Amino acid sequence: MHSIMLKAKLHRAQVTHSVLDYEGSCAIDGEWLDLAGIREYEQIQLYNVDNGERFTTYAIRAEDGSKTISVNGAAAHKADVGHRLIICTYAQYSEAELAQHKPQMLYFNPGNQLSHTSQAIPVQVA
Repeated sequence: MHSIMLKAKLHRAQVTHSVLDYEGSCAIDGEWLDLAGIREYEQIQLYNVDNGERFTTYAIRAEDGSKTISVNGAAAHKADVGHRLIICTYAQYSEAELAQHKPQMLYFNPGNQLSHTSQAIPVQVA
């Protein structure tokens, strides 16, 4: 049996560009792709914290160190500059792989300042 699990997450990254007349996809700072383990052209899920939109596209590499999050093509209708996004990737893992699996998560402050990374989400308390 395989389980689909969170592979990587960029939490509350701000949209820096929203480009309707582009082929498509979401450009992400290349350093963040590397740090999160997200591959170029990998499917990503985007969750817009500000308007509730949820959509799927693929990641492309933006210039390293640029702090770019550019939502392109038709998806540009779903996210404006300044909106906060949660960007996730998922993967299938075998039972054996799950014993060692930890997602890679990047957390951002306003202005796309990387706050910290983690491999665990804190337990939610009531």
